[in-house]
Amino acid sequence: MLTGVTIVAKGLCFGLLAASFIPHQAAAADDATQLSDLSRPLSAHNDAAVPSNLGTQLTVAHPKLANFEQARASREARHVANWVVDSGDNRRMPFVIVDKMDAEVFVFDADGRLRGAAPALLGLARGDDAVPGIGDRKLSSIRPEERTTPAGRFVAALGRSTRGEDVLWVDYDGAVSMHRVIATKNRLQRLATPTPLDNRISYGCINVPAKFYENVVRPAFTGTDGIVYVLPETKLASKVFASYDVEEKHARARTASQPLPAQVASGAARN
Repeated sequence: MLTGVTIVAKGLCFGLLAASFIPHQAAAADDATQLSDLSRPLSAHNDAAVPSNLGTQLTVAHPKLANFEQARASREARHVANWVVDSGDNRRMPFVIVDKMDAEVFVFDADGRLRGAAPALLGLARGDDAVPGIGDRKLSSIRPEERTTPAGRFVAALGRSTRGEDVLWVDYDGAVSMHRVIATKNRLQRLATPTPLDNRISYGCINVPAKFYENVVRPAFTGTDGIVYVLPETKLASKVFASYDVEEKHARARTASQPLPAQVASGAARN
């Protein structure tokens, strides 16, 4: 985890050198240098059906699902959020789903209840992988096609920039952070449009509305680390996170727990 580790910042985000870490904080990067290799879940989760006992009804637990409240979310965002809650992959920490396709951010508490959702500005280039070593490069050297927001699972923590602004550090080595949108007319207009078609503009950092950051993101991560799941756009989420369909898994478990018909059970006993 990032907590309590002192690290010298490796990248610039709009020219700001990230500061060293403090407890539960990661150093900052204001807008955009980048990325990291895909982060894998800490452990794989088996998707095996629950075995049945002959002629005996087993009690099958109901699936644990993320509570999106009234927020609209894509099927992929719900798939990953439900898997996180059902599997416990967030390790009892708050977590965030970043949906690049819809340019939306969803922040959940440790139990999977939505704390808030908002649009976001993301990396200019389409793609799910970071360019190796991009976090150590100068901003001016990063080509447009390299400005991706990498997909994956990241342990995140709050941090501060050298000018005193707090950010949520998503991937330190790749210099990717979630922070208040830079208040330029162009960015504010893009963030306010009703579609995600013009939300790709950053070098890789995740820009969110200032009030959303201050009222939702920062309180959720104050005093604790958390997990940020950045959904892929060129790969399958099930491959990136080793996730499973929660409702399908529990449906199979319920089917497997049903008792055999009486005639089948008696025949099996005779054999």
